[in-house]
Amino acid sequence: MKRTEKAMKTLSETVQPTGAGGTKKWKFSDCLAAPEVRRCWEKVRQYFFLRESTYDMTNRCNIRCDGCYYYEGEKQFAEENHDVDAWRQLMRAEKARGITYVVLAGAEPSLVPERLRVCYEEMPLGSIASNGVRRIPESVGYRIHVSVWGDDATSLRIRRAKQLLSRQIENYRQDDRAVFVYTFTRDNIDEAGGVIETLASQDCKVTFNVFSAPVGYRGRLRHDGESLRRTRNVMLSLLSSFPEQVLFSPYNAVAHTHPLGLHALYGCSYPRMNPSTDIGLGRSFRQYRADLSWDRSIACCVPDTDCEDCRHYAAGSAVVTARLFRHAADPDTFRAWLDYMDTYLAVWVMGYEKSANLRPELTAPPGFRMNDDVRA
Repeated sequence: MKRTEKAMKTLSETVQPTGAGGTKKWKFSDCLAAPEVRRCWEKVRQYFFLRESTYDMTNRCNIRCDGCYYYEGEKQFAEENHDVDAWRQLMRAEKARGITYVVLAGAEPSLVPERLRVCYEEMPLGSIASNGVRRIPESVGYRIHVSVWGDDATSLRIRRAKQLLSRQIENYRQDDRAVFVYTFTRDNIDEAGGVIETLASQDCKVTFNVFSAPVGYRGRLRHDGESLRRTRNVMLSLLSSFPEQVLFSPYNAVAHTHPLGLHALYGCSYPRMNPSTDIGLGRSFRQYRADLSWDRSIACCVPDTDCEDCRHYAAGSAVVTARLFRHAADPDTFRAWLDYMDTYLAVWVMGYEKSANLRPELTAPPGFRMNDDVRA
């Protein structure tokens, strides 16, 4: 998520493609030669100022899901801060230290609308991760990510919530703030088509996530190699079938269904896996608990995820987009990165409209081959 103008200006004028045996040297101007590519570049670079932190707004939830990230680790035991003025002061302090984008998360933020309102008043760029059971007031103008883990039968079994998809659609089908986030687990791949068709019929915007196991989780939702391949194929099919409703790209599908996780492919930018305190997320990112405390040593966008298994869409919003230098290796790889960046902004920023994907072909992550997903 976080590239700065300073970093962009230091991009080398001459870059080397990563393909095996490649000898041609490309200039960055070659990557920008096509008019549609330059237009997309100029569009996305306006958002290089975004710098995030995340905030657990409450430790309460109105449903309980198998494989929930929040109810792992110590954060669930933080004593909840009910003082609205304390939240306002936190947002002001965050703005003062350079944070420009907030992610308001669990357990379930919709249970504390007054805190959401205060955050929005002080920091108007951001998003909320919600289960969608309760509608968030329109006075809170953040992007709202409504988590979908399958059809109503699956939601009852996995999330212990009756008619959840129907209730989510009723709350948010005509709400420009909402993006429905379908999380592919090993258990729900075959029902994704019906769910996305239902959402598309209501003109709901959709993006995709891949279940990333919490530390120690060995349940039925955890992916294996075969389920990741199936997930990729279904993602691509749904993107083709519903291009107006599905906010995604072929490179998103590749990055998030690779046998290796995001950290192995790109190197995670979050403090939990990044020792640097000088640049990027290592310097600025904090993950606040419900008591307004934070701990750099465990800070990441989805705390208590098994880092080796992390394919989470929220993680990719920072990890993949931050790798501009690697993806500027050749025009095709750069197009794929722009598609990812364009998708990320459409999913996370209110009012941002996604462009048509520039790179319909599957593109390997830098340093890997596409045919067998191993190192080049």
